[in-house]
Amino acid sequence: MPVEFLGIAMTNDASETNPRSGPSFDREYTLRLARAHEETGWDRVLTAYSSAGPDPGFAAAYIADHTERLQVLVAHRPNVSHPTFAARAFATLDNLSGGRLAVHFITGGNSHEQAREGDLLAKDDRYDRTREYMRIVKRAWESHEPFDHDGTYYQFADFASEILPVQKPRPSVSFGGSSPAAYAAGAAEADIYCLWGEPLARTAEQIASVKAAALAAGRADVPRFQVSFRPIVAATEALAWEKAHRIVETIHGRRRSSPELIGRYFAGTAQNTGTQRLLAIAGEGERFDRALWTATAAATGGAGNSNALVGTPEVVAEALLDYYDLGIDILSLRGYDLLADTIDIGREVIPLVRQEVARRDRARA
Repeated sequence: MPVEFLGIAMTNDASETNPRSGPSFDREYTLRLARAHEETGWDRVLTAYSSAGPDPGFAAAYIADHTERLQVLVAHRPNVSHPTFAARAFATLDNLSGGRLAVHFITGGNSHEQAREGDLLAKDDRYDRTREYMRIVKRAWESHEPFDHDGTYYQFADFASEILPVQKPRPSVSFGGSSPAAYAAGAAEADIYCLWGEPLARTAEQIASVKAAALAAGRADVPRFQVSFRPIVAATEALAWEKAHRIVETIHGRRRSSPELIGRYFAGTAQNTGTQRLLAIAGEGERFDRALWTATAAATGGAGNSNALVGTPEVVAEALLDYYDLGIDILSLRGYDLLADTIDIGREVIPLVRQEVARRDRARA
């Protein structure tokens, strides 16, 4: 089974540890980071979404137009546009990129953040709306005849699109969440189900829950699975752990000195189930399995992808292979010094994982 690597396509150099040094959309930095992914063996990059940041669709178009192989995964919130508009916009992006587009649908786990753009639905209702939205977008990508829709959240008549995706039958759709409502929505409609990095046993439980929800939704297949981590890599174990502790100290310092970053890099009130799970795991201990470290998640308040894998390239690669053995075949990784860590992970970790996966595939064959 092939393994794929997803990086992050930020439009500036800010992170939990680093203040932004230039504009929010730094064109030069955006291309340097994207090209670093392409040149060091990554498969695709995510253009992330926030209510205050640059539009991820335009960022993806810019990246696609200045790279040759790199695929782009565009984050999208259903509350910001009608699904028929989104379907045409993404089909246009898929044509512009020569068939290198995928879309990640974000339901939104923080009601305050959603309200910034006028989305006042309760969380479970947002999941239900996302399920309907994904179904419409996928049908619009594949339909050659006009169709009507009369749903809970969207109604329209005689929709047809002249612009269809290059990819056939359509681009892939990903989705994430850790609540029963999320499992029900994503397992029914997504091609890829995305999880935040947790201990192996907890990840196996989530995979089982998604598979059960897919069966309950009447699917004949199940989504592929993706898991996200923040690797902290150095030449020796001692150096990796020194680096890890420096990073956590820096995160704590920035959180104290820059409270305005809560909601962007640091979680406030833990509303979503994924954040609650990360904090609960951190409360049980700092180290799990081969290399999982929860101190980074605890320092950010469980903000998004925040659990680390700490160690040498060999140790981190082995840890990633443990998740591959669970059935995870898409590994989403990003560091704290975005550009330097992208290069280091691409040169030192990704080849080790690919080589071992290829060896295993040959052995099975």
